[in-house]
Amino acid sequence: MYDYLIVGAGLYGAVFAREATDRGKRVLVIDKRKHIGGNCHTEIIDSIPVHQYGPHCFHTSQDYIWNYVRKFADFNHFSLRTRANFKGKLYSLPINLSTMHQVWPEVVTPSQAAAKLAAETAPYIGINPSNLEEHALSQVGPTLYEMFIKGYTTKQWGRDPRELPSSIIKRLPVRLTMNDRYFHDSHRYEGIPIGGYTAMISNMFKGIDVRLGVDYLINREELKKVSKKIVYTGAIDAMYDFCYGKLEYRSLQFEHEMLDGDFQGNAIVNYTEDTVPYTRIVEHKHFEFLNLPHTIITKEFPSALNQSLEPFYPVNDSANNALFDKYRERAEFEKNLILGGRLANYRYYDMDATVANALSAIRKEFCCAG
Repeated sequence: MYDYLIVGAGLYGAVFAREATDRGKRVLVIDKRKHIGGNCHTEIIDSIPVHQYGPHCFHTSQDYIWNYVRKFADFNHFSLRTRANFKGKLYSLPINLSTMHQVWPEVVTPSQAAAKLAAETAPYIGINPSNLEEHALSQVGPTLYEMFIKGYTTKQWGRDPRELPSSIIKRLPVRLTMNDRYFHDSHRYEGIPIGGYTAMISNMFKGIDVRLGVDYLINREELKKVSKKIVYTGAIDAMYDFCYGKLEYRSLQFEHEMLDGDFQGNAIVNYTEDTVPYTRIVEHKHFEFLNLPHTIITKEFPSALNQSLEPFYPVNDSANNALFDKYRERAEFEKNLILGGRLANYRYYDMDATVANALSAIRKEFCCAG
Protein backbone atom coordinates (compact mmCIF):
# COMPACT_ATOMS: atom_id res chain seq x y z
CA MET A 1 0.00 0.00 0.00
CA TYR A 2 1.31 3.41 -1.02
CA ASP A 3 0.29 6.71 0.52
CA TYR A 4 0.20 8.43 -2.89
CA LEU A 5 -0.15 7.21 -6.45
CA ILE A 6 1.13 9.97 -8.71
CA VAL A 7 -0.13 9.76 -12.27
CA GLY A 8 2.43 11.50 -14.45
CA ALA A 9 6.22 11.64 -14.18
CA GLY A 10 6.52 15.24 -15.33
CA LEU A 11 7.69 18.24 -13.36
CA TYR A 12 4.60 18.56 -11.15
CA GLY A 13 4.60 14.87 -10.31
CA ALA A 14 8.33 14.92 -9.59
CA VAL A 15 8.09 17.83 -7.14
CA PHE A 16 5.11 16.34 -5.34
CA ALA A 17 6.74 12.90 -5.18
CA ARG A 18 10.01 14.29 -3.82
CA GLU A 19 8.34 16.38 -1.14
CA ALA A 20 5.93 13.65 -0.03
CA THR A 21 8.76 11.12 0.15
CA ASP A 22 10.90 13.50 2.20
CA ARG A 23 7.99 13.72 4.64
CA GLY A 24 8.09 9.97 5.18
CA LYS A 25 5.33 8.99 2.76
CA ARG A 26 5.51 6.04 0.39
CA VAL A 27 4.96 7.10 -3.20
CA LEU A 28 4.42 5.31 -6.50
CA VAL A 29 4.81 7.31 -9.73
CA ILE A 30 3.47 5.99 -13.03
CA ASP A 31 3.52 7.37 -16.55
CA LYS A 32 2.07 5.99 -19.77
CA ARG A 33 5.13 7.13 -21.68
CA LYS A 34 8.41 5.24 -21.61
CA HIS A 35 10.37 8.14 -20.15
CA ILE A 36 10.25 10.55 -17.23
CA GLY A 37 10.04 14.32 -17.53
CA GLY A 38 6.75 14.71 -19.36
CA ASN A 39 6.99 17.38 -22.03
CA CYS A 40 10.20 18.65 -20.41
CA HIS A 41 11.93 15.43 -21.43
CA THR A 42 15.38 15.87 -22.95
CA GLU A 43 17.34 13.14 -24.68
CA ILE A 44 21.10 13.26 -25.20
CA ILE A 45 21.79 12.67 -28.89
CA ASP A 46 25.41 12.88 -30.06
CA SER A 47 26.34 15.00 -27.01
CA ILE A 48 23.42 17.43 -27.50
CA PRO A 49 20.51 17.53 -25.01
CA VAL A 50 17.52 17.61 -27.35
CA HIS A 51 14.22 19.05 -26.07
CA GLN A 52 11.98 16.33 -27.49
CA TYR A 53 8.67 18.16 -26.97
CA GLY A 54 9.70 21.71 -27.74
CA PRO A 55 12.06 24.11 -25.95
CA HIS A 56 11.75 24.69 -22.23
CA CYS A 57 13.53 27.65 -20.68
CA PHE A 58 13.32 27.98 -16.93
CA HIS A 59 12.72 31.49 -15.61
CA THR A 60 11.27 32.89 -12.41
CA SER A 61 11.12 35.93 -10.17
CA GLN A 62 10.83 33.86 -6.99
CA ASP A 63 13.90 33.14 -4.87
CA TYR A 64 12.39 30.02 -3.30
CA ILE A 65 11.56 28.45 -6.66
CA TRP A 66 15.02 29.17 -8.08
CA ASN A 67 16.68 27.78 -4.97
CA TYR A 68 14.43 24.72 -5.06
CA VAL A 69 15.20 23.57 -8.61
CA ARG A 70 18.91 24.19 -8.13
CA LYS A 71 18.93 21.51 -5.44
CA PHE A 72 18.56 18.98 -8.26
CA ALA A 73 20.67 20.47 -11.05
CA ASP A 74 23.27 23.08 -11.88
CA PHE A 75 21.83 25.71 -14.20
CA ASN A 76 23.71 27.59 -16.89
CA HIS A 77 23.24 31.28 -17.68
CA PHE A 78 21.18 30.84 -20.86
CA SER A 79 18.85 33.76 -21.52
CA LEU A 80 16.26 33.39 -24.26
CA ARG A 81 16.58 35.85 -27.11
CA THR A 82 14.33 34.87 -29.99
CA ARG A 83 14.59 36.00 -33.59
CA ALA A 84 11.86 36.20 -36.21
CA ASN A 85 12.27 35.25 -39.85
CA PHE A 86 9.77 37.13 -42.01
CA LYS A 87 10.15 36.72 -45.76
CA GLY A 88 13.79 35.78 -45.42
CA LYS A 89 14.82 38.68 -43.19
CA LEU A 90 15.69 38.42 -39.49
CA TYR A 91 14.18 40.63 -36.81
CA SER A 92 14.64 40.97 -33.07
CA LEU A 93 11.91 39.66 -30.74
CA PRO A 94 10.03 40.48 -28.63
CA ILE A 95 9.19 43.76 -30.33
CA ASN A 96 11.72 46.35 -29.17
CA LEU A 97 13.59 49.39 -30.43
CA SER A 98 15.85 47.21 -32.58
CA THR A 99 12.80 45.56 -34.18
CA MET A 100 11.22 48.88 -35.00
CA HIS A 101 14.47 50.19 -36.47
CA GLN A 102 14.69 47.06 -38.62
CA VAL A 103 11.14 47.69 -39.86
CA TRP A 104 11.37 51.49 -40.03
CA PRO A 105 15.04 52.55 -40.45
CA GLU A 106 14.21 56.14 -39.57
CA VAL A 107 13.25 55.06 -36.04
CA VAL A 108 16.47 55.19 -33.99
CA THR A 109 15.48 56.57 -30.57
CA PRO A 110 12.93 55.57 -27.93
CA SER A 111 10.95 58.77 -28.49
CA GLN A 112 10.77 58.11 -32.22
CA ALA A 113 9.64 54.54 -31.53
CA ALA A 114 6.91 55.78 -29.18
CA ALA A 115 5.71 58.29 -31.77
CA LYS A 116 5.65 55.64 -34.49
CA LEU A 117 3.66 53.24 -32.31
CA ALA A 118 1.23 56.02 -31.41
CA ALA A 119 0.63 56.74 -35.09
CA GLU A 120 0.22 53.04 -35.93
CA THR A 121 -2.25 52.34 -33.12
CA ALA A 122 -4.20 55.62 -33.31
CA PRO A 123 -7.10 54.18 -35.35
CA TYR A 124 -7.63 51.47 -32.72
CA ILE A 125 -7.42 53.48 -29.53
CA GLY A 126 -10.66 53.49 -27.54
CA ILE A 127 -11.89 50.25 -29.07
CA ASN A 128 -12.74 47.54 -26.55
CA PRO A 129 -11.02 44.52 -28.14
CA SER A 130 -13.38 41.61 -28.69
CA ASN A 131 -10.79 39.26 -30.19
CA LEU A 132 -7.06 38.67 -30.51
CA GLU A 133 -6.65 40.66 -33.71
CA GLU A 134 -8.28 43.77 -32.29
CA HIS A 135 -6.20 43.48 -29.14
CA ALA A 136 -2.95 43.17 -31.11
CA LEU A 137 -3.81 46.09 -33.38
CA SER A 138 -4.47 48.27 -30.35
CA GLN A 139 -1.04 47.38 -28.99
CA VAL A 140 1.27 47.47 -32.02
CA GLY A 141 -0.74 48.59 -35.07
CA PRO A 142 -1.19 46.88 -38.45
CA THR A 143 2.42 46.74 -39.73
CA LEU A 144 3.94 44.84 -36.80
CA TYR A 145 0.79 42.76 -36.43
CA GLU A 146 0.94 41.57 -40.04
CA MET A 147 4.67 40.83 -39.84
CA PHE A 148 5.04 39.11 -36.47
CA ILE A 149 1.65 38.08 -35.06
CA LYS A 150 -1.04 37.30 -37.61
CA GLY A 151 0.60 34.47 -39.54
CA TYR A 152 2.26 32.87 -36.52
CA THR A 153 -0.97 32.95 -34.52
CA THR A 154 -3.04 31.54 -37.39
CA LYS A 155 -0.64 28.59 -37.68
CA GLN A 156 -0.36 28.04 -33.94
CA TRP A 157 -4.07 27.93 -33.23
CA GLY A 158 -5.47 26.81 -36.59
CA ARG A 159 -7.89 29.73 -36.59
CA ASP A 160 -8.15 33.27 -37.83
CA PRO A 161 -7.05 35.62 -35.01
CA ARG A 162 -10.47 37.27 -35.20
CA GLU A 163 -11.92 33.99 -33.90
CA LEU A 164 -9.60 33.83 -30.88
CA PRO A 165 -9.99 35.50 -27.49
CA SER A 166 -7.56 38.30 -26.72
CA SER A 167 -6.59 36.55 -23.49
CA ILE A 168 -4.46 34.07 -25.45
CA ILE A 169 -1.69 36.62 -25.91
CA LYS A 170 -2.67 38.90 -23.02
CA ARG A 171 -0.49 42.00 -23.11
CA LEU A 172 2.05 42.01 -25.92
CA PRO A 173 5.57 42.89 -24.74
CA VAL A 174 6.64 46.03 -26.57
CA ARG A 175 9.84 47.75 -25.49
CA LEU A 176 11.17 51.16 -26.38
CA THR A 177 14.71 50.08 -25.56
CA MET A 178 16.97 47.50 -27.21
CA ASN A 179 16.26 44.97 -24.47
CA ASP A 180 15.64 41.76 -26.41
CA ARG A 181 15.46 39.38 -23.45
CA TYR A 182 12.34 37.35 -24.13
CA PHE A 183 11.05 37.01 -20.58
CA HIS A 184 9.89 39.83 -18.38
CA ASP A 185 12.68 41.64 -16.57
CA SER A 186 11.08 40.85 -13.21
CA HIS A 187 12.09 37.22 -13.86
CA ARG A 188 15.68 37.82 -12.87
CA TYR A 189 16.52 34.12 -12.68
CA GLU A 190 16.85 32.22 -15.95
CA GLY A 191 18.74 29.22 -17.25
CA ILE A 192 18.77 25.64 -18.49
CA PRO A 193 19.77 22.67 -16.28
CA ILE A 194 23.15 21.51 -17.50
CA GLY A 195 22.70 18.12 -19.12
CA GLY A 196 18.97 18.61 -19.65
CA TYR A 197 15.70 18.45 -17.72
CA THR A 198 15.50 14.68 -17.65
CA ALA A 199 18.69 14.54 -15.57
CA MET A 200 17.21 17.08 -13.15
CA ILE A 201 13.93 15.20 -12.79
CA SER A 202 15.80 11.92 -12.41
CA ASN A 203 17.51 13.43 -9.36
CA MET A 204 14.08 14.36 -7.96
CA PHE A 205 12.98 10.74 -8.29
CA LYS A 206 15.94 9.21 -6.43
CA GLY A 207 14.71 6.56 -4.01
CA ILE A 208 11.15 6.72 -5.38
CA ASP A 209 9.28 3.88 -7.09
CA VAL A 210 8.71 4.97 -10.72
CA ARG A 211 7.02 2.69 -13.27
CA LEU A 212 6.91 3.70 -16.92
CA GLY A 213 4.68 2.48 -19.72
CA VAL A 214 1.73 2.20 -17.32
CA ASP A 215 -1.50 3.83 -18.48
CA TYR A 216 -3.64 4.83 -15.50
CA LEU A 217 -6.81 5.14 -17.55
CA ILE A 218 -6.52 1.56 -18.78
CA ASN A 219 -5.53 0.12 -15.38
CA ARG A 220 -7.38 2.48 -13.07
CA GLU A 221 -9.48 -0.07 -11.19
CA GLU A 222 -6.40 -2.03 -10.18
CA LEU A 223 -4.30 1.06 -9.50
CA LYS A 224 -6.91 2.69 -7.27
CA LYS A 225 -6.39 -0.15 -4.82
CA VAL A 226 -2.66 0.45 -4.29
CA SER A 227 -2.76 3.88 -2.63
CA LYS A 228 -4.71 6.02 -0.22
CA LYS A 229 -4.67 9.09 -2.45
CA ILE A 230 -4.19 9.80 -6.14
CA VAL A 231 -2.31 12.81 -7.53
CA TYR A 232 -3.54 13.07 -11.11
CA THR A 233 -1.69 15.20 -13.68
CA GLY A 234 -3.30 13.85 -16.84
CA ALA A 235 -6.14 15.26 -18.92
CA ILE A 236 -9.16 15.82 -16.69
CA ASP A 237 -11.72 15.08 -19.42
CA ALA A 238 -10.07 11.73 -20.18
CA MET A 239 -10.20 10.79 -16.50
CA TYR A 240 -13.99 11.03 -16.65
CA ASP A 241 -14.24 9.31 -20.05
CA PHE A 242 -15.19 12.60 -21.74
CA CYS A 243 -18.64 12.37 -20.17
CA TYR A 244 -19.32 16.09 -20.72
CA GLY A 245 -17.42 16.29 -24.00
CA LYS A 246 -13.79 16.73 -25.06
CA LEU A 247 -11.75 19.76 -24.10
CA GLU A 248 -10.03 21.33 -27.07
CA TYR A 249 -6.23 21.43 -27.38
CA ARG A 250 -3.70 22.30 -30.02
CA SER A 251 -0.81 19.95 -30.51
CA LEU A 252 2.58 19.92 -32.22
CA GLN A 253 4.47 17.63 -34.55
CA PHE A 254 8.25 17.68 -34.57
CA GLU A 255 10.80 17.03 -37.29
CA HIS A 256 14.32 16.50 -35.94
CA GLU A 257 17.33 16.71 -38.22
CA MET A 258 21.07 16.37 -37.67
CA LEU A 259 23.27 18.65 -39.75
CA ASP A 260 26.89 19.65 -40.03
CA GLY A 261 28.10 22.93 -38.58
CA ASP A 262 25.77 25.59 -37.22
CA PHE A 263 22.31 26.04 -38.75
CA GLN A 264 20.91 29.37 -37.52
CA GLY A 265 23.24 30.71 -34.83
CA ASN A 266 20.45 30.99 -32.25
CA ALA A 267 18.39 28.66 -30.08
CA ILE A 268 15.00 29.70 -31.50
CA VAL A 269 13.94 31.43 -34.70
CA ASN A 270 10.21 32.02 -35.29
CA TYR A 271 8.85 31.85 -38.83
CA THR A 272 5.99 34.29 -38.78
CA GLU A 273 4.59 34.04 -42.33
CA ASP A 274 1.53 31.85 -42.74
CA THR A 275 2.98 30.44 -45.99
CA VAL A 276 5.74 28.66 -44.01
CA PRO A 277 4.15 25.53 -42.49
CA TYR A 278 6.19 25.44 -39.27
CA THR A 279 6.14 28.08 -36.56
CA ARG A 280 9.76 27.89 -35.43
CA ILE A 281 13.06 26.09 -35.70
CA VAL A 282 14.91 25.12 -32.54
CA GLU A 283 18.68 24.56 -32.59
CA HIS A 284 19.33 22.66 -29.38
CA LYS A 285 23.07 23.05 -28.90
CA HIS A 286 22.67 26.79 -28.34
CA PHE A 287 20.79 26.16 -25.09
CA GLU A 288 24.03 24.89 -23.57
CA PHE A 289 26.64 26.87 -25.54
CA LEU A 290 28.05 23.72 -27.12
CA ASN A 291 30.90 24.12 -29.60
CA LEU A 292 30.39 21.04 -31.77
CA PRO A 293 31.01 20.30 -35.44
CA HIS A 294 27.42 19.10 -35.83
CA THR A 295 24.00 20.35 -34.81
CA ILE A 296 20.43 19.13 -34.30
CA ILE A 297 17.46 21.24 -35.33
CA THR A 298 13.75 20.71 -34.76
CA LYS A 299 10.95 22.16 -36.85
CA GLU A 300 7.63 22.59 -35.02
CA PHE A 301 4.41 22.09 -36.95
CA PRO A 302 1.19 23.06 -35.14
CA SER A 303 -1.56 20.50 -35.45
CA ALA A 304 -5.02 19.58 -34.33
CA LEU A 305 -4.94 17.03 -31.53
CA ASN A 306 -5.35 13.38 -32.40
CA GLN A 307 -4.75 10.08 -30.61
CA SER A 308 -1.11 9.85 -31.72
CA LEU A 309 -0.17 13.34 -30.49
CA GLU A 310 0.24 14.95 -27.09
CA PRO A 311 -2.04 17.81 -25.98
CA PHE A 312 0.00 21.01 -25.64
CA TYR A 313 -2.03 24.22 -25.64
CA PRO A 314 -5.51 24.43 -24.11
CA VAL A 315 -7.93 26.55 -26.12
CA ASN A 316 -9.17 28.64 -23.23
CA ASP A 317 -12.16 30.23 -24.88
CA SER A 318 -15.47 30.62 -23.04
CA ALA A 319 -16.95 27.34 -24.31
CA ASN A 320 -13.95 25.22 -23.29
CA ASN A 321 -13.59 26.96 -19.93
CA ALA A 322 -17.26 26.30 -19.18
CA LEU A 323 -16.76 22.65 -20.05
CA PHE A 324 -13.69 22.45 -17.82
CA ASP A 325 -15.69 23.90 -14.92
CA LYS A 326 -18.05 20.91 -15.13
CA TYR A 327 -15.16 18.48 -14.83
CA ARG A 328 -13.56 20.46 -12.01
CA GLU A 329 -16.81 20.54 -10.05
CA ARG A 330 -17.14 16.79 -10.39
CA ALA A 331 -13.55 16.28 -9.21
CA GLU A 332 -14.18 18.36 -6.08
CA PHE A 333 -16.42 15.59 -4.74
CA GLU A 334 -13.52 13.12 -4.70
CA LYS A 335 -11.81 13.54 -1.34
CA ASN A 336 -8.84 11.33 -2.16
CA LEU A 337 -7.99 13.04 -5.43
CA ILE A 338 -5.48 15.85 -5.99
CA LEU A 339 -5.39 17.50 -9.41
CA GLY A 340 -2.14 19.07 -10.56
CA GLY A 341 -0.39 20.34 -13.66
CA ARG A 342 -1.52 21.87 -16.90
CA LEU A 343 -3.68 19.02 -18.23
CA ALA A 344 -5.62 18.42 -15.03
CA ASN A 345 -6.17 22.17 -14.60
CA TYR A 346 -6.64 22.96 -18.31
CA ARG A 347 -4.17 25.82 -18.12
CA TYR A 348 -0.84 26.49 -19.78
CA TYR A 349 1.71 26.90 -16.99
CA ASP A 350 5.29 28.07 -17.24
CA MET A 351 7.71 25.78 -15.46
CA ASP A 352 8.13 28.02 -12.42
CA ALA A 353 4.36 28.11 -11.97
CA THR A 354 4.27 24.32 -12.15
CA VAL A 355 6.85 24.06 -9.36
CA ALA A 356 5.00 26.69 -7.31
CA ASN A 357 1.67 24.87 -7.71
CA ALA A 358 3.17 21.54 -6.65
CA LEU A 359 4.81 23.07 -3.57
CA SER A 360 1.55 24.82 -2.72
CA ALA A 361 -0.32 21.51 -2.94
CA ILE A 362 2.25 19.94 -0.62
CA ARG A 363 1.83 22.71 1.93
CA LYS A 364 -1.94 22.30 1.79
CA GLU A 365 -1.70 18.53 2.05
CA PHE A 366 0.67 18.53 5.00
CA CYS A 367 -0.61 21.69 6.70
CA CYS A 368 2.78 23.33 7.04
CA ALA A 369 4.08 26.77 6.21
CA GLY A 370 7.11 27.83 4.20
